[in-house]
Amino acid sequence: MSLQQNNLYMAMELSKKNWRLSFSDGTKQRQKTIVAGDAYNLKEQISIAKKRFGLPEDSKVISCYEAGRDGFWIHRLLTHIGVQNTIIDPSSIEVSRRARICKTDRLDACRLLDLLLRDKCYGLGRPYSVVAVPSIEDEDRMRINRDRQRLLKERGAHLARLRSLYATQAAGDVNFRKLKDASELRKWNGEKLGANLRAEMQRELCRLWVVEEQIKELEELQKKLLIEAKNFADQKAAKLLLLKGVGPQTALLLSHELLAWRYFANRKKLWSFLGMTGTPYSSGDSIREQGISKSGSARLRTAMIELAWMWVRYQPDNELTKWFDNRIIAGGARAKRKSIVALARKLVVALWKYVEFDEDPVGAKFKKGSCSNVY
Repeated sequence: MSLQQNNLYMAMELSKKNWRLSFSDGTKQRQKTIVAGDAYNLKEQISIAKKRFGLPEDSKVISCYEAGRDGFWIHRLLTHIGVQNTIIDPSSIEVSRRARICKTDRLDACRLLDLLLRDKCYGLGRPYSVVAVPSIEDEDRMRINRDRQRLLKERGAHLARLRSLYATQAAGDVNFRKLKDASELRKWNGEKLGANLRAEMQRELCRLWVVEEQIKELEELQKKLLIEAKNFADQKAAKLLLLKGVGPQTALLLSHELLAWRYFANRKKLWSFLGMTGTPYSSGDSIREQGISKSGSARLRTAMIELAWMWVRYQPDNELTKWFDNRIIAGGARAKRKSIVALARKLVVALWKYVEFDEDPVGAKFKKGSCSNVY
């Protein structure tokens, strides 16, 4: 028995060229395929589906699709035309455990529609996880940190390539970030490098210089954002920066990706987003802990573990640091690795309370000339 009357339900299976639309009114189903991005045809198919199911023109349309490479613009398109949309986390969708699974766009659209009906129509509870949608400004703000991280990897690749090329000719530790011309390099016997190798390394150096310049530009922009703190996200980042051990990169990353626009009802929700919840295995006499789930944001999880090490170094009098020290006294290297993850879990909750509720971490030190109660 449907709990929602006179509603049209639509699941979208997205691809680069086509969108597979699966419609239902709770009893019957209908599928159509349209060209990807064709908003006019999408509205037309919604109107046709309402007529086929005998629904009034003003009936509510409830839709869903899986999060993926298309980002959030499709959600904003659907919202603009009056559709109530939900973005589903693909990793939360139920999957058959059979060895071979039939997979087509038609079947995927049917499965998505079934999940949507169970949640919105039949009232059986939500069988999936929902992706939070940022505002256009918040989404754009995240690009700065992500672009810098990508450039750092690119810089590492250029440096590794230069070192590998030079290692074929001589041994030695060359600082390629300060090298201005490949002609300065010499072989093991003091001779110049071959013309082609020298030209290849010079081109690699030029690409390295471009990346270095772009990294400097981004870091200058980040510094300006923290100083001016014009918006809510940058104000939270500036507040995090007041704590010893928290640098500008970590402060901006945590603010823009985690604390500025996402809502967490409790600390368990926060841990779940970071992939830091436990995954116990208990079946019969077999009981063990499989470690953290690692199902959340790998970028933020890595940043929090790095920050936990910095916290232990720069916040020795903090309660969390003392807890960590007491935990690793009798343990070895393995206990230290496990404990730092546990510390990162506790630390992210402390920072969340500090930013959201103005609760200073107990025993935490602040940088000189700053006040913990101002941004």
